Amino acid sequence: MKLVILDRDGVINQDSDEYIKSPEEWAPIPGSLEAIARLHREGYRIVVATNQSGVGRGLYDMDTLGRIHAKMLDAVRAKGGEIDAIFFCPHKPEDHCGCRKPQPGLFHEIAERLKVNLTGVYAVGDSERDVIAARRVSARPVLVATGKGRRALKKSKALADVAVFENFAAFTDDLLSGKLPVN
Repeated sequence: MKLVILDRDGVINQDSDEYIKSPEEWAPIPGSLEAIARLHREGYRIVVATNQSGVGRGLYDMDTLGRIHAKMLDAVRAKGGEIDAIFFCPHKPEDHCGCRKPQPGLFHEIAERLKVNLTGVYAVGDSERDVIAARRVSARPVLVATGKGRRALKKSKALADVAVFENFAAFTDDLLSGKLPVN
């Protein structure tokens, strides 16, 4: 199975230090929806793995998160793409759960539900915690400079050996042109 795992905020849509708290605040990063559509047309399954601590912090509720995700799915479909599943952690960092990245719980859930080994699967994120979670399941981490990506690169030496792309569309270009190994 050809599979790509994506973080949401900072990879697919614009991120905010104040959280994306409503469908109105959700705005795609230029080229990201088209990149999902291109991967979909090439037979890739796209799965989102995202920390959504705004739920646990009381900034928005599960219904609102569902409406944000519905807007994202509609926007992707309007471009001819599909997101096969969305896995999210609603907990705050101080909850010390196993699903909040950098813990690998969301990735384990993806592997279990899709009945797939994640070794070598691309996991695209914009933070060190995305990279750590991917490495914990032997996925192939990719960092994008959008969202918090540039900040993460400046702050963390642990990202020195990670493939970095200007944005998700640039990663997709290289993957589909054969410049990257296929999982």
